[in-house]
Amino acid sequence: MKTQVAIIGGGPAGLLLSEILHSHGVSSVVLEKSSREHVLSRIRAGVLEQTTVDVLRAHGLADRLDREGHVHDGMKIVWAGRESYFIDVAKHVGKRFTTYGQTKIQEDLFAAADRRNATVLTEVEDVQLIDVSSNHPCVTFTHHGESLRLDCDFIAGCDGFHGVSRQAIPPTVLREFEKVYPFGWLGVLSPTPPLPDIVYANHPRGFALASARSPTLSRYYIQVPLDTHIEDWPDERFWSELKARFPRELADAIVTGSSIEKSIAPLRSYVAEPMQHGRLFLAGDAAHIVPPTGAKGLNLAVSDVTYLARALAAYYAKGSTQQLDGYSEVALRRVWSSVRVSWYLTTLLHRFPGASDFDQRAQEYELEYLKSSYHAQVALAEQYAGLPI
Repeated sequence: MKTQVAIIGGGPAGLLLSEILHSHGVSSVVLEKSSREHVLSRIRAGVLEQTTVDVLRAHGLADRLDREGHVHDGMKIVWAGRESYFIDVAKHVGKRFTTYGQTKIQEDLFAAADRRNATVLTEVEDVQLIDVSSNHPCVTFTHHGESLRLDCDFIAGCDGFHGVSRQAIPPTVLREFEKVYPFGWLGVLSPTPPLPDIVYANHPRGFALASARSPTLSRYYIQVPLDTHIEDWPDERFWSELKARFPRELADAIVTGSSIEKSIAPLRSYVAEPMQHGRLFLAGDAAHIVPPTGAKGLNLAVSDVTYLARALAAYYAKGSTQQLDGYSEVALRRVWSSVRVSWYLTTLLHRFPGASDFDQRAQEYELEYLKSSYHAQVALAEQYAGLPI
């Protein structure tokens, strides 16, 4: 097999990259280790930055998003014993957010790929990246028992944190930055109407978050110890604990119901530098992980592949390698900005095991400062909205 760009990973990053490349006349083949059904069943992010929505619209991928997405202006912060306040992103920086689940984006991208008869191979095994530092890389893999080789000009690693792409960068080249947080999130997806706003709660019992996937689908989280077992958290216990971490008026407004998905996720910050080596380019979770506190993971994947698609299009249209050579540097500016705001919100809103009285008081006064300072709210709004692509 032969193509111009081999894309490892059929999640949103890989399929969106393939779609944008196609609009520039660049061919690609997507290799995904899981079945399509499994990829579509994964419950992931759902809060889209304005820049992400703009990218999807620009490439004809937002028809359903514009019909079904729920637009909102910012986020509310509440903490025990104090008044809540709203970080109005729309007012401060002129950008809004859209709640639209990643599962739906995945469906939209598969549908777009099917319309143009894209080559998307699922359930591939034994993927190996060969000669990535040469001018003629290739990918070998097994598909339905057949051993195959895909020759290409470039390889895009969009296969997530546990994928094979990042491992193809020599350890002498790769530098890794990581922070592991001493807690996780227990999340519930429920077919119930969400609260009107995204609400972050700092409480002595631990952090909580009220979010949404659609006007009829709620997503809630609570901070839990890392050794938590999901079977110890039936729905009734979860709802009771969630409501205990919100002020009475918000707790009373939460509509409870059965959960259709429940999971526990550890929190970490991770960045790999550089995001390229030879003819291999990393994008999305293959290159970085952010705590979900900042709602940045999917949005960063979209900005990564936008930069990468532009660079590849310039190469094939003009023979220029300037944007390809600078891909990592450009992408990492936006990555580290998002990593920073996610770290800040995680530090601001969670109760850390072993925190001293000084740590707790400093956190409380940081919340108080944010509430009282217009300029602090503008700064947070700018970072929460995400840098322009």
